[in-house]
Amino acid sequence: MYVHIGQDYMLPVRDIVSVFDLDTATWSKHTRSLIARLSDEGRVVTACEDLPKSAVLCDGALGEILYISQLSPAVLARRIQNGTTGL
Repeated sequence: MYVHIGQDYMLPVRDIVSVFDLDTATWSKHTRSLIARLSDEGRVVTACEDLPKSAVLCDGALGEILYISQLSPAVLARRIQNGTTGL
């Protein structure tokens, strides 16, 4: 099953490790260091043009990748739980 996170990005649900709220996630030094490390390694993909609201951490065949989305964490969680792609 796949979930649509914005623009043309569909992610396999089995690869999703976590969905972060960007308003609160950056309060933690651990989350900031994770985002900085993935950014330095070129493993951050922006899936939005507007103000980002969430980050989706995936761990798949290509390793860890952080996707930045304009969709709220609640919308993404609902899509994942309900098994809907959001399209």
